[in-house]
Amino acid sequence: MFLRITNKDLPFRGSRRKHKTRHVRPARAAKGESIEKRPEHINDRNEFGHWEMDLVTSCRGGRSNLLVLTERQTRQEVTYKIPDKTDDSVVAALDMLERKYGARFKQVFKSITIDNGSEFADCAGMERSIFSGQRTKCYYCHPSNPQERGSNEKQNQLLRRHFPKGTNFDKVPDTEIERVTDWLNKYPRKLFEWGCSQVQFDRAISGLLVHA
Repeated sequence: MFLRITNKDLPFRGSRRKHKTRHVRPARAAKGESIEKRPEHINDRNEFGHWEMDLVTSCRGGRSNLLVLTERQTRQEVTYKIPDKTDDSVVAALDMLERKYGARFKQVFKSITIDNGSEFADCAGMERSIFSGQRTKCYYCHPSNPQERGSNEKQNQLLRRHFPKGTNFDKVPDTEIERVTDWLNKYPRKLFEWGCSQVQFDRAISGLLVHA
């Protein structure tokens, strides 16, 4: 039966060409800092605590979406099912995440890189803390350049193995989303000598506690 397998059956279809960044004039101005101003220590992944964020969307007719965050150094994944594709729902999910991490949020989520979708239009809301001051820093990618969130895009491909396009997230229970997220964070990776993101993330969190 393997003789009938083509590259269309594979989750990843061979080697990828490196994409050049295309500077496309945005239809609307980004609400925050451009990725061009993102510091080099974030770009080179040498510091823990910098994330990429995106939406994995429902099929037509479905209202719920998955808000997905990927930590750039450890590739740890955080997912939230949000009720619609609005900036209010995105900010509400980040508020819940900040409540979970409390005072450590600013250490764990130092920056978040996003695209220019309308769901990420409320930069001030995403950056402001529910306690006081600023909780994180947002950087906006150039339009039509998903490779500027490369780790996030790769994780989305893995998520789509379980939630293919056409999935209605209204009908997917939270327990199933948690199961798939756990699978993704424990997925063996060549990058970590076949270790997993969860171990890398736990070590980074432990390091923060030691230096607290």
